Amino acid sequence: MQQTIDWIQIVWLAVIQGITEFLPISSSGHLILVPQLFDWPDQGLAFDVAVHVGTLLAVIIYFRQDVWHMGRDWSISIVKRQPTSNSRLAWAVIFATIPAVLFGLIINNGLEEALRNPLLIAATTIGFGALLWWSDVTGTQSRDEHTLSYKDIAIIGGAQALALIPGTSRSGITITAGLMIGLTRQAAARFSFLLSIPIIMGAGLIKLNDLLKSALPVHWDILLIGSSLSFISAYLVIALFLRWINQIGMAPFAWYRFALGLLLLYIFL
Repeated sequence: MQQTIDWIQIVWLAVIQGITEFLPISSSGHLILVPQLFDWPDQGLAFDVAVHVGTLLAVIIYFRQDVWHMGRDWSISIVKRQPTSNSRLAWAVIFATIPAVLFGLIINNGLEEALRNPLLIAATTIGFGALLWWSDVTGTQSRDEHTLSYKDIAIIGGAQALALIPGTSRSGITITAGLMIGLTRQAAARFSFLLSIPIIMGAGLIKLNDLLKSALPVHWDILLIGSSLSFISAYLVIALFLRWINQIGMAPFAWYRFALGLLLLYIFL
């Protein structure tokens, strides 16, 4: 952890992480733009791990009953070969995670830094924002997450792999894919949030492994504050998003992405 990080930066970055992890507005765009605007130093690996832990706890606690039922029925389905809607949903989360894992292994071999270009992030923020709006307008919104077929799972899983390109937004692209295959807004969002659990956990473990190899000092007070703030903001975002999404739709998020992308273009061109 770098000594120059201050409490304003801690609060802002933790809250931004908690909010943008689950809203379809591109966390990478914000995490590049905000430090650039305030000329902040890098927050360090330990802080990244802490805020990931916060968002992971938020989604697990919010969906604790779903996670429990999915885990229980998945375990029973392996032993007794008696699938249920919950066990099928658990398998859907597992299979839809595989493409992102494979793509992640590819870009970790040298492509990751090349993709973190502000102009590319601006373009993906705008482009996938338009796709989000289009899918919301044209989707039939007639199915829930328990009706997913193997084809549907492959489509959403492939979409999630694209989220490793900065500016895409993991929640944004998976909700987009869900709407395109006919899921309701609620169902697309719920599956996207459940799908985030193994992804956030994996990203956190990778960062933790990097942290354990680092000789930098760890400031536990900063990590506790960052983790707590990201947890609170992420939990509130999940609850409010699911409550209001049928009323507001995806258009406000698409327009926000257009504005964010144009601001990035203005700054970095």
